[in-house]
Amino acid sequence: MTVIEPRLTLERRLLRERPIVIACDEVGRGALAGPVAVGATAVDAGRARKRVPQGLRDSKLVPEARRADVAARAADWVRASGVGWASAAEVDEVGIMRALGLAAIRALADLRAHGIALEEGIVILDGNYDYITAAGATGLTVQPVIKADRDCASAAAASVIAKVARDAVMTGLHDDLPAYQWARNKGYASAEHRLAIDEHGLSPHHRASWAIAPATLF
Repeated sequence: MTVIEPRLTLERRLLRERPIVIACDEVGRGALAGPVAVGATAVDAGRARKRVPQGLRDSKLVPEARRADVAARAADWVRASGVGWASAAEVDEVGIMRALGLAAIRALADLRAHGIALEEGIVILDGNYDYITAAGATGLTVQPVIKADRDCASAAAASVIAKVARDAVMTGLHDDLPAYQWARNKGYASAEHRLAIDEHGLSPHHRASWAIAPATLF
């Protein structure tokens, strides 16, 4: 399989019109347990002239053993980065898409705290749906881009930064509830995770509103 390396083609084009490009990408959307996280990065013209960090890819394409190093170099490369969260309880309360929007708004607030003037930039959002504006954000220009985490270096950076942060949270939760093996499955629907749910039921960190089928059905 040919791995596509993310580039800065879109970012450089957008930076001709705006002083800053912000990219957002989510992780944990399909998990059965744990929070959803949205990573956000900001790139200006100076960063866009630098070489993309070696090994930077969509987080799903970066081997787990290398992710922390790639994320650290990505964070050093961008002007600013942040991660926003929405808990499993919030996913249950408002649904996954609005929870993603809330997490993104919180990630963007993190960027603002680092001095990024959000309204002066444009937000590249991985996917085909603007869940940021739908969650109530105002004054932002959001451009959904399908496969942005694959093709755009700023979105790939947001992806791997968020992935490393969420994996650390799930590993910490594993220490409290080791039966679910979250250090290995990170809350996703592995066979061992489903078997643990069959045996122990749902924890407070599970998305109880989801139709989590028992392992015996698989």
